[in-house]
Amino acid sequence: MKAIIPVAGVGSRLRPHTFTRPKVLLNVAGKPILGHILDHLVASGIDRVTLVIGAMGDLIESYVRKHYSIPVDFVVQQEARGLAHAVHLGLKEDDEEVLVILGDTIFEFNLERVLRDVRENAIGVRTVEDPRRFGVVETRDEMVTRLVEKPENPRSNLVIVGIYLVRQAQALKSAIELLFERNLTTRGEFQLTDALQLMIENGTQISTFPVDNWFDCGKPETLLETNRHLLQKANGQLPVREGAVFVPPVFVHPEAVIEHAIIGPYATIGQGAEVRNAMVRDAILGAGARVEEALVAGSLVGNNAVVKGMFHRYNLGDSSEIVEGIGNES
Repeated sequence: MKAIIPVAGVGSRLRPHTFTRPKVLLNVAGKPILGHILDHLVASGIDRVTLVIGAMGDLIESYVRKHYSIPVDFVVQQEARGLAHAVHLGLKEDDEEVLVILGDTIFEFNLERVLRDVRENAIGVRTVEDPRRFGVVETRDEMVTRLVEKPENPRSNLVIVGIYLVRQAQALKSAIELLFERNLTTRGEFQLTDALQLMIENGTQISTFPVDNWFDCGKPETLLETNRHLLQKANGQLPVREGAVFVPPVFVHPEAVIEHAIIGPYATIGQGAEVRNAMVRDAILGAGARVEEALVAGSLVGNNAVVKGMFHRYNLGDSSEIVEGIGNES
């Protein structure tokens, strides 16, 4: 089966990091967000992928071609016109069934079993306390009767978590084209929930399947929360470096330099990063980042950024520098 992954979002809530890298290439627990997603798809039997890319899409293509042998197509979304528009770009005339999965969320559930056992169109769902920020699902007799994008007064606590199993791909394609024809938008964009609702109104049956865990990687605080969960789940072997103390769970790239430092808990140290005479906990250091004589906690430190002699919380973009209280971003 083919998967369509929209990854064209600019990631404005993760700036300054997304000024220089697409959101899906941000590191969490030792690999990019997109890497976690693709690993799950490949392990579950997905044999083709279409990535809908936008700005800095060349970086995404370079990463995927370097690390994955699965056939991947890259389609450019020139302007942000909504999720339905992105999915339509990824749908081809000969697609019979597809899996649509959002590119900024890491999921934990048995996808292989869903692909094997669920024979109809189906949406991944989960119950939440406040569904107003999500696409809300209303059901009857285990089938979806209504989908509403971010309603003010939701009639259900069941929400869409960003995974869509579409067994009738051409019916979805036609529904999205009907949105275009009628200019049916929600909040100024063509929404996938609206296209699926049109399918339901035309008699197409859509069921649901539960998703155990889903982790939003769209903001610094949620990215760190996801990092904590994935490190705890991996429970990997602690590295050994002379003069360093590691408090699990941590991920330390083999090419990172750690000298006279305390690392962890919940620290991810990227390739070529350097930590000397410092403490790093509950933080993600990008490739080539350098921390000296500082405490870094609850922080994101971008690729090749430098923190020296400071004891604060950081959200520091790539190639930035903070030394003795003076910040210079370049």
